[in-house]
Amino acid sequence: MPLRSISEDPAQLSSVVEAPEKFLVFYSSRNEDGKMWCPDCRDVEQLIQQTFESSDSPTALIVYVGQQAEWKAPSNAFKSDPYQLRALPTVIRVHDQGKGWAVPQGDPPKSINLPPSSEITAIIPIPSTYNMPDGDLPHCTANHSEHTSFMSTSTSTLPGSAQPAPAGHHIQTMSASPPWQVIAARKVAERQARLDAHPEWQLTEAVPDETKDVSMIPTSASQLTAREREIVLEHDATALVDALRNRRYTAVEVLKAYCHVASIAQQLTNCLTEVFFEEGLERAAELDRHLEETGQVVGPLHGLPFSIKDHVMVKGHDTATGYVSWAFKTVAEKDAVAVDILRRAGAVLYVKTANPQTLLSLETNNNIYGRTLNPFNRGQILIENHGCIFVPHAKSLDLTPGGSSGGESALISMHGSPMGIGTDIGGSIRIPAAHAGLYGLKGSVARMPHAGLMGSHDGMDAILGALGPIATSARDLALFCRVMLQYEPWLVEPPLLEMPWRQDVVEGQDVPKKLCIAILWDDGVVRPHPPILDALKRTKEALLRAGHEVIDWQPVDHRCSWEIITKMYFLDGGREYRETMEHDPPVPQSEWILTQVPNDGEPYEVAEIFKINLEREAFRAKIAAQWNATRNRTGTGRSVDAILSPVAPTLAPPHDTTCWWGYTSYWNLMDFPAAVFPLGRFVAHGYRAADVSADLASANKPRNAEEQFIAEQWNPETYDNAPISLQLIGRRLNEEKLLGMLSMVDDALRSTPSTLTAGSDKGTSCVTL
Repeated sequence: MPLRSISEDPAQLSSVVEAPEKFLVFYSSRNEDGKMWCPDCRDVEQLIQQTFESSDSPTALIVYVGQQAEWKAPSNAFKSDPYQLRALPTVIRVHDQGKGWAVPQGDPPKSINLPPSSEITAIIPIPSTYNMPDGDLPHCTANHSEHTSFMSTSTSTLPGSAQPAPAGHHIQTMSASPPWQVIAARKVAERQARLDAHPEWQLTEAVPDETKDVSMIPTSASQLTAREREIVLEHDATALVDALRNRRYTAVEVLKAYCHVASIAQQLTNCLTEVFFEEGLERAAELDRHLEETGQVVGPLHGLPFSIKDHVMVKGHDTATGYVSWAFKTVAEKDAVAVDILRRAGAVLYVKTANPQTLLSLETNNNIYGRTLNPFNRGQILIENHGCIFVPHAKSLDLTPGGSSGGESALISMHGSPMGIGTDIGGSIRIPAAHAGLYGLKGSVARMPHAGLMGSHDGMDAILGALGPIATSARDLALFCRVMLQYEPWLVEPPLLEMPWRQDVVEGQDVPKKLCIAILWDDGVVRPHPPILDALKRTKEALLRAGHEVIDWQPVDHRCSWEIITKMYFLDGGREYRETMEHDPPVPQSEWILTQVPNDGEPYEVAEIFKINLEREAFRAKIAAQWNATRNRTGTGRSVDAILSPVAPTLAPPHDTTCWWGYTSYWNLMDFPAAVFPLGRFVAHGYRAADVSADLASANKPRNAEEQFIAEQWNPETYDNAPISLQLIGRRLNEEKLLGMLSMVDDALRSTPSTLTAGSDKGTSCVTL
């Protein structure tokens, strides 16, 4: 039979809530007659037993624990936790601070209406892993008698909003409301509590809604001390390592400066996932003591703060990877190989950064943390208010930071980290680096360690992602690679090639003084937008002025490359993605990538997989032959040294509009290394209509639906202030030569006039260098 309330006396209810060692349990019975239990601890065991074993039992529990209480088995007989309650998701703690039940206007608990049992699908105990700040629950004025909303009471600023708002998603319980909101709310609250532990590192004043470019706010003089600004603004990672080694700074003060900036970057762009400042500070203090006592650094990265993409395992921290179903269940028992090397080299870890649901996205958005914003043109988050219901994935008006390493790109571009780890299976290092004006390297798969990554297609090796750095300088990319291979990762990760790093090649040995570079202007599928074509032209001019040779690269089979690589992404027909998201609604870019699943969504047979592998190898051989044949068109008598290419057909696009990966995924299929480098930012006000029509002449006759969609996106104002970047592609396993050539391209660009603005006496460029 349905459970009954112990008491409906408000006074007795309040007395239960005021005692921090007691539990308050809400439940809803199957007869849709919402009731509340207010038992003491001795009653919880019986309540839970009845819940699970009665044929007519409640279908959900929301357990309240006072400020200092813990979730415990209420009796010795129940310590075994037979129903695995500790593994279940939880709501945010809403404690009463011993002052009575925290509901609007001091109403007693009986004023909170529960939904019918059919609308609740989870049993929800509350842990004591964190304490929420003081404050009452926001008052809901909407008339929803069957809705209950529990909210965080923290008052951080939502990205793009000048008004204080709850730190996380609003928890909602309504018709057809799945439990993922509850899990997400708990995760967001956990992160916010760790950030709130350091209020001195948060924004000192609200940022107006109309402020689109927030890239320099975290490092402004109003936020940081002069010494903090010196640390984060005047050093790339290479220079910072030298300064730490020479004791100009301590590891602790360096980390505090980056924690300060990272906290503000999170408020402005929603770029962080796991926050462990205290752990990092403890490690930094150990490094300072070691240097003081021995006079020696621990390793080549001694004291360098380092951020890590969420799906890369960091011991003791969650690896949810953008999936609600993995949250709280994927705490890493050991470090990824690359993370282990970073620790041994002396790096200091302090945050993990956002990646999207599925990872197969050039956007960064998931149902746990929501959307990450581009600090150069972040727009405004629109909260859709439906009474008590707040939509956590409200559309942003402006540009994406890219994905899937978008948390890294947003954080590093705001100087919240000197360098970070990303991964790339279709553009996921290069696209975010490009959209944030950074340097990024996707190496050949067998060079850099990548064991210890969480992902939906673990074990699939038809196409593999590469782990690599995102940084603020070309030399930092080389620093990362040199350190990774210095520790001989092939000894613990056998698939890696035993190829020590050749720094002498990076510095120019065996790299021709006169390069011959081929330019890919258009991949034959989607013509790039004008600012990208303009950047290619300016780079060509700079290379020619520096004495290098430039020829055109003829595009071959870019559409075919996408058809091959999507087969390899989805050998199982996309089933693992769909199963993982069974109770985790797909965000827009997840929905889009699942429309690309071939074979009618069915898994490939073994013989078909063999055939796909042969297609891949035939494709690679064809493009390698094309590269070799360029020797017949160069003045050097050798094949081209590198290919210069767009990173994407657009600058950082509006959210949820990315639909063509061909400029990046092509090189994943080839397993060629590719490095992204910045050229400046787009200046919309200088772009003339004549320039637009001339550069988009082909838009009148689009070759396909993707090109038509992207051509119709073009509007200079949309992309105002967006970073402009290109990529340089080298031969497989030639990362050192690629980075050496990248430095030469950088040098050629730096010799150009510092500012070229459309309509000026110096030309019609839209690039500010």
